[in-house]
Amino acid sequence: MSIRALGANDAEAYRALMLEAYGAYPQAFTSSVSERAAMPLSWWEKRLESPLDRLLGAYVDGELAGIVGLAFEPREKARHKVTLFGMYVNAAYQHKGLGRRLVEAALDEARRHPRLKVIQLTVTAGNDAAFALYRRCGFIQYGLEPLAVRVGVDYFDKIYMWRELTAH
Repeated sequence: MSIRALGANDAEAYRALMLEAYGAYPQAFTSSVSERAAMPLSWWEKRLESPLDRLLGAYVDGELAGIVGLAFEPREKARHKVTLFGMYVNAAYQHKGLGRRLVEAALDEARRHPRLKVIQLTVTAGNDAAFALYRRCGFIQYGLEPLAVRVGVDYFDKIYMWRELTAH
């Protein structure tokens, strides 16, 4: 297993894995399968090349098995913050430590940017496994957004979490 930054040449695998994620856990993502499936491959390539996003992928036997992203804040007064997003591990690789390795890789990547002091994320209330993973990685809950995501007729709250980016 290896974790590396994704580039435009990874767009097809990234698109496929994220569409799988949106379908498997619609309440966990603000984007929907139909919304993202309509985007051309060039949109996915641009996302992977954006200076404001950094996507890391976990490869197992040449297959993209997990993903996590970092969204850098472009505004001058908030450039000390980064947001962890798009965390997903394929079902075949869940409960094997891959999620933890992806979060740790994202933390390591964020620490490479000296201006960054804080990393934030949201997790869907009720996603106990993800919440526990983030807690194990040092994240602390600081807020709750009620009715943050609507899937069909159901609404889901989002838990806001953060942690300082201290040296490892």
